[in-house]
Amino acid sequence: MWLGWLQVGAILASSVAVAKESGIAHSPPYYPSPWASGPGEWAEAYAKARQFVSELTLAEKINLTTGVGWMQEACVGNVGSIPRLGFPSLCMQDSPLGIRFADYVSAFPAGINVGATFSKQLAYLRGKAMGEEHRGKGINVQLGPAIGPIGRSPDGGRNWEGFSPDPVVSGHLVAETIKGIQDSGVIACAKHFIANEQERFRQAGEAQGYGFNISESSSSNIDDVTMHELYLWPFADAVRAGVGSIMCSYTQINNSYGCGNSYAMNKLLKGELDFQGFVMSDWQAQHSGVSSALAGLDMSMPGDTVFGTGLSFWGTNLTIAVANGTVPEWRVDDMAVRIMSAYFKVGQDKNQVPTNFNSWTRDEYGFEHALVQQNYRRVNEKVNVRGQHASLIRKIGAASVVLLKNNGVLPLKGTEKFTAVIGEDAGPNLWGPNGCPDRGCDNGTLAMGWGSGTADFPYLITPVEAIQSEILSKGEGNIVAVFDNAAKSQIASVASQATVSLVFVNADSGEGYISVDRNEGDRNNLTLWKGGDELIQTVASNCNNTIVVMHTVGAVLVNEWYDNPNVTAILWAGLPGQESGNSITDVLYGRVNPGAKSPFTWGKKAEDYGAPILREPNAGTDAPQIDFKEGIFIDYRAFDKNNNTPVYEFGFGLSYTTFSYSDLKVEILHTRPYTPTEGITEPAPSLGNSSHDFSSYLFPNSVEKVRLYIYPWLNSSDPARASGDPHYGMDPDDYLPPGATDGSPQPLLPAGGAPGGNPSLYDDIYRVSATITNDGKVTGDEVPQLYVSLGGKKDAKIVLRDFERFTLAPGQQVVWTTTLKRRDISNWDPAEQNWVVTKHRKKVYVGSSSRKLHLKARLPRLRGGDD
Repeated sequence: MWLGWLQVGAILASSVAVAKESGIAHSPPYYPSPWASGPGEWAEAYAKARQFVSELTLAEKINLTTGVGWMQEACVGNVGSIPRLGFPSLCMQDSPLGIRFADYVSAFPAGINVGATFSKQLAYLRGKAMGEEHRGKGINVQLGPAIGPIGRSPDGGRNWEGFSPDPVVSGHLVAETIKGIQDSGVIACAKHFIANEQERFRQAGEAQGYGFNISESSSSNIDDVTMHELYLWPFADAVRAGVGSIMCSYTQINNSYGCGNSYAMNKLLKGELDFQGFVMSDWQAQHSGVSSALAGLDMSMPGDTVFGTGLSFWGTNLTIAVANGTVPEWRVDDMAVRIMSAYFKVGQDKNQVPTNFNSWTRDEYGFEHALVQQNYRRVNEKVNVRGQHASLIRKIGAASVVLLKNNGVLPLKGTEKFTAVIGEDAGPNLWGPNGCPDRGCDNGTLAMGWGSGTADFPYLITPVEAIQSEILSKGEGNIVAVFDNAAKSQIASVASQATVSLVFVNADSGEGYISVDRNEGDRNNLTLWKGGDELIQTVASNCNNTIVVMHTVGAVLVNEWYDNPNVTAILWAGLPGQESGNSITDVLYGRVNPGAKSPFTWGKKAEDYGAPILREPNAGTDAPQIDFKEGIFIDYRAFDKNNNTPVYEFGFGLSYTTFSYSDLKVEILHTRPYTPTEGITEPAPSLGNSSHDFSSYLFPNSVEKVRLYIYPWLNSSDPARASGDPHYGMDPDDYLPPGATDGSPQPLLPAGGAPGGNPSLYDDIYRVSATITNDGKVTGDEVPQLYVSLGGKKDAKIVLRDFERFTLAPGQQVVWTTTLKRRDISNWDPAEQNWVVTKHRKKVYVGSSSRKLHLKARLPRLRGGDD
């Protein structure tokens, strides 16, 4: 139980007023929390969920919503079970690129690599394969994919877990990933909601550990337009794709914690986007009991306020809050219905594998409750779930290689007389591929970043292994490798003998709880690590055919060497996962023609990006204030606005062949005018009457207690004593916001009305087509990109609105036909609190990158009142 849980609620409820009075950013309250209604594809699951929840006792409902505590069950997060109905504990497990803390699993390419593929099909296939592995291990919820951070700052530590700083790339690819995961029978959890864009200061305790004297986590201060047009955009696509769960974030949003922010969860997510699934807290991101319940949080993870304490904001305390009337039972009913709707939606009632692994040991036998070392038994069945996924991983790794420069030297033939392979990044981690917990080091070749978004490698094919195999299979050339970046004389000697020198360099980052070489999650700068720039220059000064391969988490500064005439080719390979060496070798030696596009911009200097990470506290000991002053202008939008010329623009990528664009056509479609949603909801459904007799919730004698385990029951019929809160008995009117417990019918929001937002936003308004031709001599992939100029003075010069990846044989043409939806040509109007199509003249462009816009046309004006 948790001291002060009501007090914390009172403090947080008053924080909005304090923020408003002090002039700092504030998040307006929005209540009550909208209740699920089961529209469209949710209808069957919702009906099953209501029936299921109507059979539950209050304690059983609380068990569904509250984690049992860190390291108390097999997974990184488990809620309580319902033994009476034979319902097992639901298992939540990282990560967005594979199963963390498990054996016999695959290590997939990172999200940023999927972004580079610009392939909706590969995003789906990767999601489906990951879902199959999670299901095979008995996992209910995969904690991914990630679309927050979106990548506001290029040096943000966890950008690589997501797809791209462009919201449309992120939106399309997160939607396909979710469909793949959930088609495999696993609930996807899109994270982190929302504006969690840097690691530094994300948690006050973590920052204090690094020597920063702050008392609260940072606040991401963001305006309404930027929220809707940039950060909320891909979450709308996730909700429209039917995602079952969304994870709220550590940081504050306009000075209200993400997992207690009623505006973000109640209004934006559940109101505007009509999200039908459940909101799960990030681990230790919950800061209150009653307040977070009423603000829209549905599941507390991992349940304890601090790992391993057994103290919880919910559990016993949520039971008390419902029994004494502070939290209406309909709110807990809604939490449970949302959780079970997601469960039924992906078919886990029909095809669910019991959990057969254990996060806390690789041994077959261990403790069922590892935290307290109770119940020694078989905990790990060592089930191999990898299937044939290695071939897909290799394919995605190759499909995500961006060819940035090629002076005609690629593809290689494998018959070069002398190949030098140089750089630590070409070889193995001498401690083994999993030698650093959660990949928290930069030893050897880099194939994933660090933190909770990782998985153990079943193996890791290094570049030098694959290149050597390639050359030896031809039986002609020499290959010599030097892995020590500091061995200058040896490097110079080998490079001077080489016909071709392949230089491998990297730059790493990850989650904030790990610091690598004093990079505390976020990167300290945008340079290559371990003297990579100097390494390239040393090789290039001794070899006139130097090919650079970069494994990086994002953009790096390449000014010092990219235009060196001895640097004949440059490739970005990202974080390709377990098949790393095979993937890059497929591209280097021409089995795969590179077709990827850069999912971010390569600037000449860090300042060009326009959205710096806050490095030092700026509010005394209070919450650091991260002001998103740049608005929607991040990445290529910032470069365009400030007329900065990048080294390589967003969407850029070369091929071993060439393509041409022609015959742009734009057709206006006959569509209905935009219709704001009207009407009111049904009243909140109450599926069971809880007792106000606290003695009915006493800990049952039939249950064997596990120490520090979080239960829904009371240890005393005296609620004040059971809660342990000295402030128990406060008048709820003193701390509950107006309307927070109101279960009467509520007005629908004009911008809402269906999962993803107002259905009219997704009407097709224009049909656009263009012809793409392979003019070269080899088969290759091209990614045509559709951009729109919205025309207003405050708008970005152009914004991406769609893309597709095609494979074309020599001489082959394809007519790419797509549509622009109303959302694609709309702006958010903060006064109207709705989307509008402005009267500004709009243009459409089709090109091969954000700065190679080969075709353009004006969009015909709409009829029927839209503009």
